[in-house]
Amino acid sequence: MFTGIVEEKGTVREAGANRLAVGCRTVVVDAEIGSSIAVNGVCLTVVARGADDLAFDLSEETLDRSSLGRLTPGDPVNLERPVSLATRLGGHLVQGHVDGVGEVTGVERDATGSATLTLRIPERLRRYVVEKGSIAVDGVSLTVAEVVREGIRIALIPHTLSMTTLGTAVPGDDVNLEVDVIARYVERLMEGR
Repeated sequence: MFTGIVEEKGTVREAGANRLAVGCRTVVVDAEIGSSIAVNGVCLTVVARGADDLAFDLSEETLDRSSLGRLTPGDPVNLERPVSLATRLGGHLVQGHVDGVGEVTGVERDATGSATLTLRIPERLRRYVVEKGSIAVDGVSLTVAEVVREGIRIALIPHTLSMTTLGTAVPGDDVNLEVDVIARYVERLMEGR
């Protein structure tokens, strides 16, 4: 389980068909083989560890549901270690189980250093998204500012822009989306009625 509060931006060192290696300083410190790490919002298992990098195997399911297969060496990625029972939950409950890939359709920057990000969301996920609800975008816990025709608009503060990969997002970029898990459970429970 994660919070969607990114701990650091790592750098892709290797991106093969079913393998990803990421350079990092913070999350590598206590990572062990078998540890879970959220990479751009995708919960991955550490399979190799160096002094300043971690490697992960990527399953076909992961490649089908996320944008990780499109990463290339040098690309930045958002990294987060799982929460512990003693950790504050600063974002929202994020599982690292990506529901689908969205597309950045607009980035509007303002004079204060903030920005508004507009995303196209797959139609099958739109029913789970509500104004002022939570969504994870590339592993970042965010609040939906507005639901628009094909997706959402999100307000980003300067801190989020500088600490995550969303600060360099441009129209056409793919982003991993995880909708609020509570909405999915409620829908499932209502199916029996």
